[in-house]
Amino acid sequence: MGARLLLAVVVLALATAAPPAPARAADPLREAASAVRDRALADPGAFAFVEQLTVEVGPRLAGSEAAARARDWALAKLKALGFSDVHAEAFPITAWLRGPEEAEITAPRPQRLAIIGLGGSAPTPPQGVEGEVVVFGAYADLLAAAPGSLAGKIAVVLQPMVRAQDASGYGAMNAARRAGPSEAARRGAVAYLVRSLATGESRAPHTGALNYQPDAPKIPAAALSVIDAELLERLAARGQPVRLRLKLASTSRRSVAWTVAGEIPGRERPQEIVQVGGHLDSWDPGTGAIDDGAGMAIAVAAARVAGTQNPPRRTIRVALFGAEEMDFARPAFAEAHAAEAPRMVVVGEADIGADAAWRVQLPAGSRDTPQMAAYAATVAPLGVYVSADPSKGSGDDVADLIRKAGVPAVAISQDASRYFDWHHSAEDTLDKIDPAKLDQAVATWAAFIYIVANSDIDFRAHAPASPPHP
Repeated sequence: MGARLLLAVVVLALATAAPPAPARAADPLREAASAVRDRALADPGAFAFVEQLTVEVGPRLAGSEAAARARDWALAKLKALGFSDVHAEAFPITAWLRGPEEAEITAPRPQRLAIIGLGGSAPTPPQGVEGEVVVFGAYADLLAAAPGSLAGKIAVVLQPMVRAQDASGYGAMNAARRAGPSEAARRGAVAYLVRSLATGESRAPHTGALNYQPDAPKIPAAALSVIDAELLERLAARGQPVRLRLKLASTSRRSVAWTVAGEIPGRERPQEIVQVGGHLDSWDPGTGAIDDGAGMAIAVAAARVAGTQNPPRRTIRVALFGAEEMDFARPAFAEAHAAEAPRMVVVGEADIGADAAWRVQLPAGSRDTPQMAAYAATVAPLGVYVSADPSKGSGDDVADLIRKAGVPAVAISQDASRYFDWHHSAEDTLDKIDPAKLDQAVATWAAFIYIVANSDIDFRAHAPASPPHP
């Protein structure tokens, strides 16, 4: 082919080729949120927060001397990180403080058991409580037991908890711990043991709160380690009567707890509040690293990264709740902040450990808004997706704000597959935290906080209308 003919072919090809696609229009909000995401991934603040908390304060049972140290530590920490209006909000609680605890099989042959008292449990007499064990393979079997059938006996529920990424296994078994003592007492039991709500194979038992019912006697209650629950199951399978002695010492007294809060003021709409947080208290056997030192670290680090480089349009608030484990912080905070609830744009609480985020549930009706579409695109590279299912809550401490005051909520799910190996036990320690996974969760929260605090999104305006009452 001659040079002139070749040139003609090239010109014809260029003339008939499809025009180039127009460049995608830049989304300034998404670009800024992506920059926040990337800063969060590189920021060491979250791990530093939880490392200092666990080393300098340690376990923080509400009503204990350590809880006051945690309050002072949190106040100083938020001020050092540049938050404004840092303060502590006091509220009354009934403090439950653990004493010496032990359990022992007395027949058919002596053997010590690894147990831990449930939060709020009544103490035994000083000499303990002894009785024949009645074993239930499932909590439903206890509920099916006839009234009076457990008179003088120690009821033991051995149903194992299922491991699940979304923590649904814990939800399915929560009633066995919280309501089980009263259900056993209604049937005549003198004490109650439950297999730890745990997915690991450690001999460390897992504690947690119970809820006594007003129509049942308050019997002492404790959790068995997974290993010792399986031991009792094997003994019971041999057909011989098993007797057990349980000793629990605890004290309860009127006390006070504190929620510590700080803000990054909004430059245009300071009265509108984007609130995130975690809970400051912890159970006493471990150091409260994953429950909920990590949650607080995520909220604090995400708020700081999202709000300190450029002042946000709306106010960003961090709330570190002072008595979540025994259920006192939720109503106290909702009552104290009832007047400003209509001005809360959205609330969220991080309280599911330190592993990576994988799903976000938004307030109903908001998923397809431009702002939340930008958010979904921002967190997709993190391996996080925005669910079509709306959020139903976000954490125990903000539940009353959501259910009673109608405040919109965001729920960011982190991988809970390992969380209940250590949750509420002596194994809840700093070594369980992978800093890279923690930073990924911070980035997921930080992008959301940034977009909401720097846009006009109104989650209430997008919520579907409630169906009329019949």
